[in-house]
Amino acid sequence: MRQFLITLLATMVGVVAGVVLLVLLAIMGLSALLADWVRDEAPGPDMSQSPIILEIDLRSARLDQPAATALFRSGPISVIELVATIEAASRDSQVAGLFVRAGDGVTPADAEEIRRALLAFRQSGKTVTAHIQSLTSGSLSPYLAVSAADDIWMHPSGWFAATGLRTEQVFIGDGLTRLGADAQFLQLYEYKGAAEIFTRAGYSEATREATQAWMDSLYTTALTQIAEDRQMTADGASRLINAGPHLASAAVELGFIDGLRQAEDARLTALQATPRSRIQSIEDYAHRLGTPRAGTIIALITGQGPVVDGPAFTGLAAPQTVASDTMAAAIDAAAADSEVRAIVIRLDTGGGSATASDQIAAAILRARHGGIPVVVSLGSVAASGGYYIAAPADHITANAGSLTGSIGVISGKVAMGPALERAGIAFDSVTVGGEFTGAMSVDEGFTEAQRAAIATWAEATYSDFTALVAEGRDLPLSRVDALARGRVWTGAQALELGLIDEIGGFNDAVAAARRLARVSADETVVLRRYPAELDTLEQWRAILSGGMEVAHSLQIMSDLLARPEVQAVLRETQRSNAPIALEAPASEPG
Repeated sequence: MRQFLITLLATMVGVVAGVVLLVLLAIMGLSALLADWVRDEAPGPDMSQSPIILEIDLRSARLDQPAATALFRSGPISVIELVATIEAASRDSQVAGLFVRAGDGVTPADAEEIRRALLAFRQSGKTVTAHIQSLTSGSLSPYLAVSAADDIWMHPSGWFAATGLRTEQVFIGDGLTRLGADAQFLQLYEYKGAAEIFTRAGYSEATREATQAWMDSLYTTALTQIAEDRQMTADGASRLINAGPHLASAAVELGFIDGLRQAEDARLTALQATPRSRIQSIEDYAHRLGTPRAGTIIALITGQGPVVDGPAFTGLAAPQTVASDTMAAAIDAAAADSEVRAIVIRLDTGGGSATASDQIAAAILRARHGGIPVVVSLGSVAASGGYYIAAPADHITANAGSLTGSIGVISGKVAMGPALERAGIAFDSVTVGGEFTGAMSVDEGFTEAQRAAIATWAEATYSDFTALVAEGRDLPLSRVDALARGRVWTGAQALELGLIDEIGGFNDAVAAARRLARVSADETVVLRRYPAELDTLEQWRAILSGGMEVAHSLQIMSDLLARPEVQAVLRETQRSNAPIALEAPASEPG
């Protein structure tokens, strides 16, 4: 009875907690709706009265693409929204300049794309002022993002520790072996080293070679661009950077920083460069800017996160994925829309399911066969399954620092049975069917037959992958095989090898789509999202629907507990668990 009451109490607490959570979410949602209504409907300040200096904060992490659900419209806008907004601001006569707060945490490809946007903004005749509080990570990327600014100021006590690039990997192969676990993976081929973290104590020779090569490429790209921006030679910039870190005053003397100022003083300097100007956040400007309502339609389809089979997850905390059903359906819908002239797909993914990647690639081919040009823009990384998706496109753009390629296959598991047995945890099973039925069980290793079957599948997948790349990139299959074997390339390397068509970011991908669709330069282009973004009400409907599903499940549980047969079982359980009454021993004679 006690256990039943505890279970019932826990269920009631869970229901109450769920209701409270839904009420809080509803209150927050209504507040967000009201804020959106006030922001959209209430007259704001007369923006025609003064020039605008847009403030961009790069100290916070940014998604590559807009989140699938952005319920409260809070936080920094994504990288592609940022560069598109900067491009729009360059054509807005009211925007006089940018004030950029630099900081650690920017990836090499994002830094390059942001730098390119700032450089184009400057070339439109407007000013870019940057301020660095301190650079402590050792990475060049945060500095690269703002190196094209007109003026770069630094906090007087700041530290200029932009000295290079580094990648680290934890290897647990020896640890698994000591525990008694058996890591069994098949990789096609020698450069497809993602699973080496489970099988080795450090990089294999092939993986180290490839990693060193793409790291060298990233470093060279960053140095070249920084040297160009700061009017140095590449060798001179390399020598000074390698000698770091530097105090802020030394960074000024070396030419990396233009002067020492507090952030507030640097912001004031940016404002004083344009009389009567005022500061506005790039997020607020992007929201007020909105989307043109009329113009030539180019479809925009985005995907970030692992490539997975099936539809995209929905809900408040849904993970970011490249879901095959959702993305393939979006491509098909865009291709079937008579208003759509071209499709731009932005990818930021390290890969995932081979079948999911193939499903999306097939949708791209259907669009192309239907006469719709398809351009793929690679973000920080679009490798393995990400490159599989991109390969059949008409045109592929990537930043020089984007990571791509990794044309290969990997499959396997870690057999944990012996390790868990040491902790007193035992596996047991009942199997019906063929020998492969239990192949992916984590209890025991592969049999020879299972290993042979997986090898057959992996070889077939690798063959399909390389054939798709050969056809999509118009390369001999033998050449693709030499470039593949699981090796990762940077965008700069991929361009030389013929795996991409252009070094460029999101804006360049849109420009390529315009060219392929024969859209003239004076025509306004409207990027139409596929699938369409849910508005705030629709997002709340989905969340509340999810909450109702939870409540429905709890109601089913309650109804189940009320059934006579279940009550009978509970009564029997109660009797079985009742304490045994012991008779008191007779008193011993004194």
